[in-house]
This record gives sequence, C-alpha cells and structure tokens, in this order.
Amino acid sequence: MKFQNWDIKSENWEQWSLFFDRDGVINRRLVDDYVKKPDDFEFLEEVPQSLAFFKKHFKYLFLVTNQQGIGKGLMTVSDLKQVHHFMMSTLEKERGQFDALFYCPHLAVEACNCRKPQIGMAKQAQQQFPDIDFSQSILLGDSVSDMQFGRNAGMKTVWIGALSPKVTPQMWDAQFESLAQLVAYLKG
Repeated sequence: MKFQNWDIKSENWEQWSLFFDRDGVINRRLVDDYVKKPDDFEFLEEVPQSLAFFKKHFKYLFLVTNQQGIGKGLMTVSDLKQVHHFMMSTLEKERGQFDALFYCPHLAVEACNCRKPQIGMAKQAQQQFPDIDFSQSILLGDSVSDMQFGRNAGMKTVWIGALSPKVTPQMWDAQFESLAQLVAYLKG
C-alpha cells in the first residue's frame, strides 16, 4: 500500500460514498475480451466479504463500469443485466450489495459523457442520491481512465492492483493490491 498526502483512515467513513470500477477490481478482468455471461464472471479474492465491510461502514456503494462490448455488438444490455444479476445475488448473500449500478455501453470513439473518464455515471448517481458529495467520495479503480474519472468528479482516488507505469502520482491518493488489502488496513 502507498499513500499520497491523504490517508483514508483519517476520514469519517459513514459520510463517504465509494465508486467501484468492475473488471479488475470486483471480478477477474478477461484479457482482450468481455464478461458476456454469468459463467465468465469470477469474483476476485475476498471481494464479497470486502463489500460487506464497506456496506457497513460507508454511506453508499456504487458500481461504475465502461461496457463497450455492448457498443461493439459482442453482447447485449440483457447479457450485462444477467451478469450483474448474478453478481448482485452473490453479494446479497454476503450483505455487501451495491446501492446502484451504472454502465456506459458506448464505444470509446463515440465521446459520450457517460464513458469514463467523463463523469456522466457519477452525475447519474447524484441524480438518484442527491446527498452524494463528490468531495466525500472515493473512486476505486485499476485504470488511468478510472483515476481520471475520480479526479474529474472531484473525488479521492484509490488504485487497486499493481501500479501501472501509465499512471502518474498525481492521479491517485492511495494504492492497495486488492480490496481485501484495503479492508485489512481499515480494520488494523
């Protein structure tokens, strides 16, 4: 774990919202492919238990995920909803479900306002939950576009996984190898 001028332990968590990327943070990322059906979805180690911890201690949990496989015609919105239903059913058993799920089905070349690093999905969350304060929100992700999304929305950013050479120190506030490592740190 690493920190840049901010330590999550210093905050009153009950007032904070967490925004999670999906692939590579919640589930195993498929290299050069998309999670198109529930059988493709594999939780990363201790994610359901980690989300149960976050659900108890933080105000809101949101999933924000770019899903351009829909725009490419490799999957449908119905396919994505089946994957998310499977994910949420598993999380519900652990009491760690998200408060809302947001996705962008558009291709990167479409330059829409909902695709990360644009903040359309954050704005959608704020429309549904008007008491969200982005200055008391954290984006947990594993890509440069995730970190840019968090910064663009005025959130703190936590890199999950090994740091990429493409991410500069100005993009992230903290880094953990996994959600489980973050939970262990918060409990310690």
